Amino acid sequence: MSGTLYVVATPIGNLEDITYRAVRILEEVSLVAAEDTRHSRKLLNHYGINTPLISYHEHNEESRSTQLLVKLKAGESVALISDAGTPCIADPGYRLVSRCRMEGVVVAAVPGPSAVITALSISGLPTDAFRFVGFLPTKTHGRCQFLEQIKAEPQTIVCYEAPHRLIVCLADMATICGVDRPIAVARELTKRHEELFSGTIGEAQNYFSQNPVKGEIVLLLGAAPERPPEGTVIDALTRLRQESDLSWKEIVKQVAKEFGVPGSDVYKESLGLR
Repeated sequence: MSGTLYVVATPIGNLEDITYRAVRILEEVSLVAAEDTRHSRKLLNHYGINTPLISYHEHNEESRSTQLLVKLKAGESVALISDAGTPCIADPGYRLVSRCRMEGVVVAAVPGPSAVITALSISGLPTDAFRFVGFLPTKTHGRCQFLEQIKAEPQTIVCYEAPHRLIVCLADMATICGVDRPIAVARELTKRHEELFSGTIGEAQNYFSQNPVKGEIVLLLGAAPERPPEGTVIDALTRLRQESDLSWKEIVKQVAKEFGVPGSDVYKESLGLR
């Protein structure tokens, strides 16, 4: 039988944020594949774990996946960890997981910390729907193009950003999304100097221009404001009657929802059209 690939979440800052199961798995596996072995050795030493470490990062992912797959198919179990948080989320790992799935090797999640979820939970922005977009493009042109694509999203946008690009990123967001758009900036989550800024993009620009930042940053862009419907209720009723196969009752209901008015009012206005 093949071994198991364990995708193990590790602390994003505070070393106490690790599960009992994660510690046990890291002790029991034959090998731990880590993004940065020097960084991960500090975590393992903290918990007295002596399991051998091997590097697994974006520059050796292809070749290392093959090596690890051989060990897994030979019956050895391997733990995959990243520098911080849950592996495979804007980090290397999905290629190994995909190959294991294709080869019939068991993949098991050992859940735990995630910077995305941690930042969302304390941001004060809506969390019923959100979109995680990883790292924003590093160049201004590419970043602005991407922001143009997502500026109308009706949900919270979550991304990672480097501290030295925060000011120019906020400037691009102000230009494309507007200075009054809600935003939250989380940095150094669960660490001693944890900080969460919450306000508008314009306010964030003012604050961080006077307070330079260090450490990992999670940016959370508030949902785009709802656009008021164009035209009148009569215009919307006429358009839907011409362009859709909906029943008259369904048309009235949809227009009422679009304009945020009672269905009975829309029905009264529709009588002339019928």
